[in-house]
Amino acid sequence: MKWRRCFSVVVSAASIMIGAAAANGAALRVCADPNNLPFSDQAGRGFENKIVELIAKDLGSTVDYTWWAQRRGYVRNTLKADICDIWSGVVSGAEMMTSTRSYYRSSYVFVTRADRGLHIASFDDPQLRKLAIGVQMVGSDAMNTPPAHALARRGVVQNVRGYMLYGDYRQPHPASAIIDAVENGDVDVAVVWGPTAGYFAAQASAPLTIEPVQPWRDGTELPMAFYISMAVRRGDNALLQRLNDSLERNHTAISAILAEYHVPVLPDAFAQR
Repeated sequence: MKWRRCFSVVVSAASIMIGAAAANGAALRVCADPNNLPFSDQAGRGFENKIVELIAKDLGSTVDYTWWAQRRGYVRNTLKADICDIWSGVVSGAEMMTSTRSYYRSSYVFVTRADRGLHIASFDDPQLRKLAIGVQMVGSDAMNTPPAHALARRGVVQNVRGYMLYGDYRQPHPASAIIDAVENGDVDVAVVWGPTAGYFAAQASAPLTIEPVQPWRDGTELPMAFYISMAVRRGDNALLQRLNDSLERNHTAISAILAEYHVPVLPDAFAQR
């Protein structure tokens, strides 16, 4: 499905990849983006860093990072190049891989300044036809984010301003630009992947309001909420089982990490997917 391929790219911007030897105690070789908060960075400050470290400790392992910027070809140069064995932070059921149990479920959200009192939660809200809207973009139309497509379906195009998913990599936290635009009044509302929105909104100097996009599916091809898993190569069932067992043992601790980073989590985060 086009949306699943698209969102796999979107979430992979928020992901890290782990190369794990089969034996317990071996170092986990981790490929991660060095500048992609709130998911990962070279200082280990992202929530995926924390979750990986938690799983490694549970498995009696250490973490050995290889830093690789999340861009086109990331999977080819890491997972498929056999320098990593696990991809953390992917859509459950993503193509070409086998997913673990999910460890959180989130959605796209509308972000507005609280003092504006806009209270937007639906793409059908008539306010969206006259407000300046910030939307995360991937690039070409066929591979864009679900919110970009949802707005285009409704003819809401001229007042949309795109913010590239990867942002300006020269900046210390590129993904924050779209939240900064809401805070500074450059846009009236932004539609942002929940973990990114929650983390940076919590740091804003002006109070921001976050509303999950409703409904969670726009038509038949555009889901706005996703279960998130780790993934391994097809056939690596031993590693898959180890990860599933560790994720289940540590779901309370993982939930605490997500809460610390203000990740909007929807129900059934630890459902088998």
